[in-house]
Amino acid sequence: MLIEGKKALVFGGTSGIGLAASRLLKQRGATVVAASRDPSKVPAVIAAELKLRPCDVLDAAAVSALCADEAPFDIVVSAATGGGRALGPFLEMGLDGYKGSFDKLWGYANVVQCAVPHLSATGCVVLVSGAPARKPKPGQVALASVGAAVEQMARSIAREVAPRRINVVSPGIIATPMFGSADGTTNSRLNEMTAANAIARPGQPEEVAKGIIFAIENDFVTGTTIDVDGGWLCP
Repeated sequence: MLIEGKKALVFGGTSGIGLAASRLLKQRGATVVAASRDPSKVPAVIAAELKLRPCDVLDAAAVSALCADEAPFDIVVSAATGGGRALGPFLEMGLDGYKGSFDKLWGYANVVQCAVPHLSATGCVVLVSGAPARKPKPGQVALASVGAAVEQMARSIAREVAPRRINVVSPGIIATPMFGSADGTTNSRLNEMTAANAIARPGQPEEVAKGIIFAIENDFVTGTTIDVDGGWLCP
């Protein structure tokens, strides 16, 4: 798909990986609608580049209304976390904490179900999972479970939405607000978490956004997961 001249909806598009994807799509010539729970937090200089819309991906009615209002469009990216993210030993986190992590999956399901009916015939959807889905480390059972569910959801519905495409980009540890790095810089905690990677540093949101662009531009890729993880999966 040629991105120039296309319209893109990016959920979770005002921070971290989602913001990087929004800006890169804009640079490639797309009209970008960046949706998030609180778009007012976006600095004015960045807000001027994008059309900002408030939307909570866990609110199916809000997602449906946004998609209907912005239709038609060609590209949908969802990097929204849904708000839940439990870390730590599984036996200690409690079922509520574990369930809360699946808000990401429910949010993605809302986005796919509401957006695909308005997507152009050659359009595509890109979701964001995470490297623990296939190589979890201690304390990452919730991240692993949710990421694996996201990847299998996309794989399972690829035929259903064809000829439209759906793919997943799986990042490793990225310097974003999620990991306590609001300004995108690295810190000692991030460096420690990535020391064993083949590329022994945290990734940047822009590097993941390039993986998202690949998934959008390559018309022969669907139902798969693209790893942008600095070698997290290496033995």
